[in-house]
Amino acid sequence: MSSFDDRFAFAAGAYATYRPRYPAALFDWLRRRLPDARRVWDCGTGNGQAASSLAERFELVVATDASLAQLAHADHANTPRYVAMTAEACALRIHSLDLVTVAQALHWFHRGAFFDEVRRVLAPGGLIAIWSYGIPTVGPAIDDVLRHFHDVEVGPFWSPARRLVESGYRGVELPFIEEPTPLFEMEASWTLAQLGGYLSTWSAVGKYRAMNARDPVPQVMHALGERWGGLESVRPVRWPLTLRVGSSR
Repeated sequence: MSSFDDRFAFAAGAYATYRPRYPAALFDWLRRRLPDARRVWDCGTGNGQAASSLAERFELVVATDASLAQLAHADHANTPRYVAMTAEACALRIHSLDLVTVAQALHWFHRGAFFDEVRRVLAPGGLIAIWSYGIPTVGPAIDDVLRHFHDVEVGPFWSPARRLVESGYRGVELPFIEEPTPLFEMEASWTLAQLGGYLSTWSAVGKYRAMNARDPVPQVMHALGERWGGLESVRPVRWPLTLRVGSSR
């Protein structure tokens, strides 16, 4: 793990607090699709946003991440097993897993090596499920500010890999038998302060701070505050999910 670039250590605590939760319907669908499945690998788990929900539904969930800072803030609800490992070299046995999940992390992996590992550890008929989400939507006036902040204010500080998220991983070829999937959406009811906490977890914000010795979030919070409708106002925030699923041969 010596070459691992930990892009989220700067905000690991905030990540655990402010990143949105994935919908229960997504995990229920995976459980129905694999009614006899027992063992799951949640790769790139971060703080365990997906792992804890998977552990409600499957007997064994091994949740891995190369970031020790992220794992230090992991959600231990439902007792997934957290292990520090890279996506490209995992200590899991051949054909030992029924499901591999990757939530908002595939773009950080060396995908060829990762997919080789998935083929090695998946049992025949097992599934890989990857999903991602982009900029949230609140309402036109708010969305305009968020888009400008994302594209212009911190735009130069996004990793090129982020483009894969914006395209819903359309540019990624899955070396598996791909299946049709339902549509899912995340939703949270947030105050403006909670939205600001979420913005503070963006990797581009962390890089902006490191390179400019200045935090770009207060300025965008001021612009959002003029449109939000009061600091205590709670508004629905939505993220459409892009899900891709493939089965092992």
